[in-house]
Amino acid sequence: MDATTPGHTIWTIGHWTCPKPVFLEPLLAAEIELLADVRALPGSRRSPQFDADEMPAWLEEVGIDYLHLTDLGGRRRKQEVDPKVNAAWQNASFKNYADYTLTEGFQHGLAELERLAEQQHVVIMCGEPMPWRCHRLLISNVLAARGWSVQHLMTTAPPREHRLGQWGAAPHVDPDGTVTYPATEDADD
Repeated sequence: MDATTPGHTIWTIGHWTCPKPVFLEPLLAAEIELLADVRALPGSRRSPQFDADEMPAWLEEVGIDYLHLTDLGGRRRKQEVDPKVNAAWQNASFKNYADYTLTEGFQHGLAELERLAEQQHVVIMCGEPMPWRCHRLLISNVLAARGWSVQHLMTTAPPREHRLGQWGAAPHVDPDGTVTYPATEDADD
């Protein structure tokens, strides 16, 4: 099985303010069949073409299905997780989402994403174009820890292969594939 076969690779993309043709170019090049929207609020004031009620129609015109995967949506509130588990994240939004990845809701959404990606080429989409500034980073880390190849599609550059821990807090992967971000001890301690 090569990296372009369903069941091995999941892609990511951020829409930002792209015109539709610019946004579609990397999706079509990767032969994407399903766009899984992982935005908490699937709309865009700046770029209404990316509203959840608009996207399905123009994606369908090029043979791409649309699904809003709410269980993987960003902007998560503080979770009931020991604060030390993901203490390496200094940014509250990333820490909250890292905590959320340990919940049943996230696991349900991830299982759905993996099930879909085993059958077809799937891209997860959010609004932020840079994957290291978006919760797609945390989803990608979990996927990479579970053996998936993750490719970040860019509208202005070639795809970038995701490497676990390349951006942000250093991840720790348990034998069962659970990813956490515990604080590390300073070298001076």
